Amino acid sequence: MEFLDIMNISHRYMEILNPSTPEKVIKLGKLLRLEEGKRVIDFGCGCAEPLLLWAEQFGITGIGIDLSEEFCDRARKKLARRGLSDRIEIVCCNGADYVFEEGAFDVATCIGASFIFGGYQQTIQAMKRAVHQNGRLGIGEPYWLSNRVDPEYVQQQAGIHTEAELVRMARDEGFELEYIIRASRDDWDRYLSDHWFGLIRWLEENPNHPDYEQVFNFLRSDQDQYLQYQRQYMGWAMYCLAPGKSKTTGGRL
Repeated sequence: MEFLDIMNISHRYMEILNPSTPEKVIKLGKLLRLEEGKRVIDFGCGCAEPLLLWAEQFGITGIGIDLSEEFCDRARKKLARRGLSDRIEIVCCNGADYVFEEGAFDVATCIGASFIFGGYQQTIQAMKRAVHQNGRLGIGEPYWLSNRVDPEYVQQQAGIHTEAELVRMARDEGFELEYIIRASRDDWDRYLSDHWFGLIRWLEENPNHPDYEQVFNFLRSDQDQYLQYQRQYMGWAMYCLAPGKSKTTGGRL
């Protein structure tokens, strides 16, 4: 079983595929200054719940890109049920391979999927090409809660940064950190518990599946890692990035 298949299993009862809530997603939309007629591109859109919420709340149009065919199918069905198929397009492909018109969007988002481009700063570099000069970015990203993280866990989590490092990367790319919408401990617990709920349900439904042991081992490993390390050392937040305001550099790099 491929890793993407396990993700489909673990996320199958979830709509927002990150440690967040509809209220926080809508708040991010307000901070991104979404309104009727604004265009949004969302890389790694999952089941497209943020795009749907923004279309319903603010009247935006947009494009969501995700590699998972199952997530894309779920997104399209939700769009049809909620009468939004004419406002949001879903493209099933690797977000890094998607060819977009540069500067054509008001907002670009990548919520919990910066691995698509190989990291946080690379994600900003890709997203800023999608928005016009005054466009804003919304990024959901994990971060270290302190500089005293267990070295064993740091080695397992290459690419995680402190928030000070995330801010510096954003500035290097010509953006200012405008707002932080932080996941709570309850958000984290609910998100990971939803993972485990989906995995255990699948194990109960498929006791004779040839990949049963692989899924079971993933469940145990996911729980052990979260309870031993992640909950103690790692946070997650959505960052609203505004165009740079430096007079010396002239704003956006």
